[in-house]
Parts: sequence; structure tokens; C-alpha cells
Amino acid sequence: MYSFLLRFGAWLAQKVVVAGLIVVLGLAAYGFWMFVREQGDFNVQRDAVVKELTHKRDQLAVAKVEIEKRLGEVQAGIEVQRERVQRAQKVIDLLRSLESWWDRFWGNAPQQKANEEQLKRMEELKTGALGRVTELTRTLSQTRWEKDGLEIELARVSREIIDIEASKSKVAHYFHAAWREAKWYVALALASFFFGPTLWAVFMYYGFARLIARGRPIHFKNAGTSLPKVGESHVSVETVLGPHDVLRIKEKYLMASDEGVQKATRFVLDWRIPVTSVACGLIELVELRNAGDRPEFRVTLSNATDPHVELAVVEVPEGSSLILRPSFLAGVIQRDEQPLVIRRHWQILRWQAWVTGQFRFFEFVGPCRLVVAGSRGVRAEELVERTDGPPFARRTNQDATIGFTPNLSYRPVRAETFWSYYRGMNPLFDDLFAGHGLFLLQETATRGGAARSGRFWATVWNGVLKVFGM
Repeated sequence: MYSFLLRFGAWLAQKVVVAGLIVVLGLAAYGFWMFVREQGDFNVQRDAVVKELTHKRDQLAVAKVEIEKRLGEVQAGIEVQRERVQRAQKVIDLLRSLESWWDRFWGNAPQQKANEEQLKRMEELKTGALGRVTELTRTLSQTRWEKDGLEIELARVSREIIDIEASKSKVAHYFHAAWREAKWYVALALASFFFGPTLWAVFMYYGFARLIARGRPIHFKNAGTSLPKVGESHVSVETVLGPHDVLRIKEKYLMASDEGVQKATRFVLDWRIPVTSVACGLIELVELRNAGDRPEFRVTLSNATDPHVELAVVEVPEGSSLILRPSFLAGVIQRDEQPLVIRRHWQILRWQAWVTGQFRFFEFVGPCRLVVAGSRGVRAEELVERTDGPPFARRTNQDATIGFTPNLSYRPVRAETFWSYYRGMNPLFDDLFAGHGLFLLQETATRGGAARSGRFWATVWNGVLKVFGM
């Protein structure tokens, strides 16, 4: 409970500080713009403002006198109508006191008829007077509200005149002037700051995401019947280089290797995708080669800078392939005589790509072994076929997805709960895979924008990498 209150207090303090900066910077910018726009003598400008406010004060004073006059007229009208009600009621009481059963049967018939007509007129007069009293009372209340508003505005203008006349500072003058002209813009900016993100999140989750998630999935061509084999992930993994095997690995992942293995520098993983290689850090790689002098060389791989990153070796057999984000790729093992085959799939015309922000996919074709890195570990989820219903489907956090086999259908679906999306714990869309195949994911999603929302430029860079499938 104490930690929650501490976090809430820190969050509230941050909001208040930012709101104060919005007010101060907004008024300062508007005041500076007014200063540049006027470009005149300060005293002349101040006198002009005082003259304008004085004229406005005089108008308000005249309007106040008129309203007070109207108030007096309305109150007098109410008294007149109340007197009419009282007089009419006296006549009504008198006429009703003259009514009796004796006069009804043996009294003067013409006089009784005249009394009934007068009683009817008095009732109508009383009803009309009461209606007029109600109407005038409502008008009186509205007029009093107008008077109160005028008095408040008159007091405010009078205070401004006193402040401006007493102020000899240009800063104070333009600050007050900026507040008079831009206070509603500042209020709008504050409302957008406090409530804009929440309203936007509600619209995106309950409106946009719900509509978008109904579309058809992305489906690549089937890539053979055999699936890649994913080894267990560990902080450090040991792999074997057989005769004529070549390992190209990022330098920070190379921990140890057998003596005798040939080493060189590979400046770029693949010259056909140089920009992707540079963006994903696949440059200045260490190349280890078994020239065939020994049956095998052992190589130990581990992240020397981040103990939370674990590695796994994915064996992609011949005839199979894996769609992988190169930013999760730590290294590649392949035969010396075989080139690394990477197919690029652009999905610019698919609306799912616009939703997820990923327009390009990289397909690594076997045979090869891929060394992938994931936060807290790499896990493989395999989906099997079924004949008695729709194919199995499984969703995962979009920031956690590393790759998947091309024979899976892939589409974005709305995050399961609004609260997780609103708090930045989950992106707006999850990845949903269906069919027969497997997909890879890291144990904790730490690479995406939701997990790094506090770092603006990191979020922008992650968005750029995602657009180009990296």
C-alpha cells in the first residue's frame, strides 16, 4: 500500500509539474508573440490597454445600472400582480359567502346570474395574475444572475486596471495580457494533457481495434512439411561447428571457442540487405570457420553485457524456413559453400501491415542454424493440425514475437484487456497464429514501444525497425 501511494504521489507530482510548465511556457510564448507583434513603446501600449479596459468597465457599469433598473421594474410588477391576486381573492370570498341553498331556489335569479359571472371573471383575473407572478419571478431570478455575472466581470476588469496601472514591469504586463487573451487556449491544452491520452486510448481500444481485428489474416506460402527444431534457451549455449561449418556471430555474444578454429571479421552479415544489417547491429561480426582440420569445434555463446538475455539455437532444415525479425538474430551457422538465403516479403497493400506497423518480413531459408536472443529466454510454441474443427489458434504479446513458420496464418487481434493496454503493459494488438507450425517468442516483452514508452527516441527507433520488419 505504501509503495502504491508513493508511486501515485510521484505520478501526480509529475502531472502537476508538467501542467505548470504548459501554463508558464504557453503564456510566455504568447506574451512574447504579443511583444513582437506590437513593436511599440511599452508605456503607450500599457495606456492603450488601460484605456480599453476603462471603456469596458464603463460599459459594464452602465449595464449594471440598467439591470438594477430592470430589477426594480420586475419587483414592482410582482407587487402589482400580487395585489391583484389579493383583491380578486377578496371578491371571490365575498361572492361565495352570498351563495346559499335558499337563494338558489327562491332568491333573485338575475342577481345570482350576475354574481356567477363576476365570480368567473375574478377567478380568471386571479389565475392570470398568478401566472404573471410566476413569469416575473423567473425573470427576476435570471436578471439577478445577469447582475451577479456583471458584478464579477466588473470587479475583474477593475482589478486588471489597478494591476496594470501599478505595474511598471514589461514582463508582468505581457504576462497579464497573454493570460487575458490566451487563457482558454491554455485551458484546452491542459484538458488535452490530462484527458486526451485516456480518451484516445478508449477510442483506439473500443473503436479502432475492434473494427480492424475482423479482417483476413496474412498467410505466406507453405514451407515444406518439416518444422525447425528449437533448442533450449540458456544464458550461455554451446554449439558445435562441423567440418566446413561457418559461424557468424555478434562479437558481444562470443564467450569462448576451441583453439584452432579459424577466425576473421565479417563486416556485414549479408550485402544484399546492408541497411537492415546496420540497423540490427549485424555488422563487424566475428566469423569462425571449421576448415575441416578437425571433426568439430565447440563454441560457447553468451551475452557479455546483459545477463537477462538468453540464447537458443534454431535448426532450420532443408526445405523449411522461418520468418524472423533480424533484431533478435545474434548469429548464423551454415555450410561454407552454401549462401545464406533470405527472402523479403513486402506487405504494403495489406491493411494488417498498416495496423501492426510492419510492412516487411524476412524469411530465412534452410539449411542453416540461427542463434536467436530473447529477454529471459526463448520459447517455441507449436500448433498442430486438427480434423474435427477449425485449426488451433494461439495469441501472444506482439512485443514478444520473434518469428514464426510461413505456413501459419498471422493476424493482429485486440489486446485482451483495456487496462493492460492503457497502462502500457501490452500493445494495442496481440499476434494471433493459427494452423500447423510453430512460432518463437521471448519470455518477457521488453523490446517494444509499450515497454519502453518512457523513452521517446527509443520508441521512435523501435517503430522504425518494426516498419521494416526488423
